[in-house]
Amino acid sequence: MMNRLFVILIMSGILVLIGCEDKPEAVEMEDNTQMSASMKKIEVLEHMNAAGYTYILANEDGNEYWIAIAQMPVEAGETLYYTQSMEMKNFTSKALDRTFDSILFVEGVSKDGKTTQQTRNPMMGSNPHSGAAKAEKADVDVDPVKGGISVKELYANKSDYSGKTVKMKGVVTKYNGSIMNRNWIHIQDGTSYESHNDITVTSDQTTKVGETIIVEGKLILDKDFGSGYKYAAIIEEAKIIKE
Repeated sequence: MMNRLFVILIMSGILVLIGCEDKPEAVEMEDNTQMSASMKKIEVLEHMNAAGYTYILANEDGNEYWIAIAQMPVEAGETLYYTQSMEMKNFTSKALDRTFDSILFVEGVSKDGKTTQQTRNPMMGSNPHSGAAKAEKADVDVDPVKGGISVKELYANKSDYSGKTVKMKGVVTKYNGSIMNRNWIHIQDGTSYESHNDITVTSDQTTKVGETIIVEGKLILDKDFGSGYKYAAIIEEAKIIKE
């Protein structure tokens, strides 16, 4: 479990940092379900599935809003609970061909307030001061592509590459598709610099975990997606060549 969890309060949209070492105090609800102080209780009004997500029109004490969770079976009138959320404004789902003025990508979902399920969100759980959460180093060894650079070289000389098109070859260690109108890819090549051993890439092309790919795109430093979520370095709008 991560030491820090980020929760966006629905009514105020304020990002709250909780945890560190203390766990949130549990409170007992009228139905005797034990829930943390940050847990939300909603009723499912409408629902639809698309691209691995379940989109839900939720009712919380008379307040209606849309949420997206990792796909799971739900029914209208059913009660759900969740602990974390991140709001995205003007989010377009290509699968649904629909734009939501506001939608919460939700984590820690359960039907009983206890057993939770996670949403595939590329930014949830990130440290707002250090960028994306540190990736576990994979057992890979990939030689740089001709004319390309390694993960180590990128981070060691990132200011030199900032705003420029870079080419890298690596193994896909994480993939999240169709989020914020792009696919999110993490690649590693076996090299590292300080605490960095992977690079996050966005693309409109698809891939899958375990594939060795070449990516070519613009390196952006200190990318801020809002709500405190930042990446120290990210390659955007990349072209992908599969081997």
